[in-house]
Amino acid sequence: MIPELGHFALVLALLLAAAQAVTTLAGAQLGERRGALLIAAGPPTAIGGAAFVGLSFGCLMWSYAVSDFSVANVVQNSHSLKPMLYKLTGTWGNHEGSMVLWILILGLCSAAVAWFGTNLPATLRARVLGVLGLISVGFLLFTILTSNPFERVWPIPDDGTDLNPLLQDPGLAFHPPFLYLGYVGTAVAFAFACAALIEGRVDAAWGRWVRPWTLAAWCALTLGIALGSWWAYYELGWGGFWFWDPVENASLMPWLLATALLHSAIVVEKREALKVWTILLAILTFSLSLLGTFLVRSGILNSVHAFANDPDRGVFILILLALTVGGSLTLFAWRAPALTPQGVFAPLSREGALVLNNLLFATLCAVVFVGTLYPLFADLVLGAKITVGPPFFNATTFPLFVPLMIAMAVGPLLPWKRADLWAALARLRLALAVVAVFAVVYIAAVDRALLPLLGFAVALWVVLAAATDLADRIKLGAAPFGESWRRLRGLPRGAIGGLIAHAAVGICVAGIAGKGIAPERITLLKPGETTTIAAYTIRFEGSSSVTGPNWTGTEGRLVVIRDGREIGALTPQRRVYPVARMNTTEAAIRTSGFADLYGVIGESTEEGATVVRLHFNPLAPWIWIGAVLMALGGVVSLSDRRLRVGVPTRRRAAVPVAAE
Repeated sequence: MIPELGHFALVLALLLAAAQAVTTLAGAQLGERRGALLIAAGPPTAIGGAAFVGLSFGCLMWSYAVSDFSVANVVQNSHSLKPMLYKLTGTWGNHEGSMVLWILILGLCSAAVAWFGTNLPATLRARVLGVLGLISVGFLLFTILTSNPFERVWPIPDDGTDLNPLLQDPGLAFHPPFLYLGYVGTAVAFAFACAALIEGRVDAAWGRWVRPWTLAAWCALTLGIALGSWWAYYELGWGGFWFWDPVENASLMPWLLATALLHSAIVVEKREALKVWTILLAILTFSLSLLGTFLVRSGILNSVHAFANDPDRGVFILILLALTVGGSLTLFAWRAPALTPQGVFAPLSREGALVLNNLLFATLCAVVFVGTLYPLFADLVLGAKITVGPPFFNATTFPLFVPLMIAMAVGPLLPWKRADLWAALARLRLALAVVAVFAVVYIAAVDRALLPLLGFAVALWVVLAAATDLADRIKLGAAPFGESWRRLRGLPRGAIGGLIAHAAVGICVAGIAGKGIAPERITLLKPGETTTIAAYTIRFEGSSSVTGPNWTGTEGRLVVIRDGREIGALTPQRRVYPVARMNTTEAAIRTSGFADLYGVIGESTEEGATVVRLHFNPLAPWIWIGAVLMALGGVVSLSDRRLRVGVPTRRRAAVPVAAE
């Protein structure tokens, strides 16, 4: 009965989403007076639709919690011996359940616009809700027609076939919800862009309204990508954090454009410039989110991250992608000429720095897009098998990344409209001196390899530039300490959040650069034998059998010795999941916060030796510390009251309005 209730709730949500789309768009077209009743119907239908999708998702989660093996989705992705955490998170650890989660987040976004958007003009909010309703209709139809999570199975099996063991992990349990919050959050910016195109106007108020939604989506997407990277680091056993896997790239591309959109919206708000470009960014960011959905579920990619291998589902999503992207770009081509730019600025200004920021982020995204999709295109059209891997991406993105970091440090120190570059660099002279001294010391004492040196230097430059910006804002050293403290306490949270996020980028880059000097050792060890890595001696003491709730395995013991003294042990595991018939590797990591000692065990030989893989990763924890701090900076900015209230009143004739 519960599964049928969940399925019925999805159907009701579809009807409400259709009503939400039709009534709001028709009401907005009629105008605020004649269409008042239709416009007023939008918020209740959006909130009601979200409630019904929430009910459906709750029914699916209940089916997993009680191990209802009459539901095919539960049979295929759960088992009675699985820990409760993974029973619950298994709700979205599969294609069908993940689509319900996607639709739930989309419904919550619509409800949030309906509930918190009371300060928006009635017609603009109606059009935003209308576009979100159309997107909901598409995904609800896809789920109900091709991916029903409540389909029954008969005869009812005694038990399930278990969830993919790689997904039975805390990192992957919470990675999809954050990632979907980011993906679906970009739909709100997309809806604002489409609504602005229909209205034919974009002004400072529009830029102020769209920024919080974009920032919230960016924070969630940042955390989602970080969780996925962290999982890959410790679960897959290869010692790395990013492999340029196509599905990894599918999440990176919308993040790059969302970052550009976030900065571009600032220019719209402050200077009423870059309107057309900002609208296009909003469209392309959500389009890339949909592309990621298509790649994961179409079956055209082989990846540990892929959910489904069903071409029929892929065709449906491809049609949905074509309608969404094609329709929005057609609307853009038709209405964009009506968006007359107003703000005028010199190339050398803060606006100019943000334009350069946007161009570099967009170019990075284009490089990743081509490298990810060209092999698929070549295989489909030319019949050629081409592999594009880390060497290509590292070689093509690094030359773009370095100037991006340099510009990111200088840009916040430039004034609006017109600036003096030398004056800004003069303010950074201490930072430049520190970076130069660091480079000399690094070459003399650590390593002469160019790429790690550039990485560390750029990371230090970004952090020091953020510190310089903060010192200038509070007049540190140029005013009495009490005055500086008063200025610090009075800084807007938006400014503080931006400083935290920029400094966090430097911290993250330092962690990535550390991988460039990380030693690795793969060897065969018998019990009692030792090997060395970095400043450590590792003694292998053998393996023993271990058992979990739904797995068995082997655990190795690696004693860590430094300066002749035992300081701890690593206990990596190899697990076997008999129901799923899969093996997994569980890395053991000893971290100091500044470096990771990383150990993995492999197969054993007939002579009793075991393959042992060791890594010493300097600053590796900073990769995820930096990512979390980036998201934290975004949250601090979101808490700024100016982003939630006090939206500037629209001027009636701010921008020419095209005839409707």
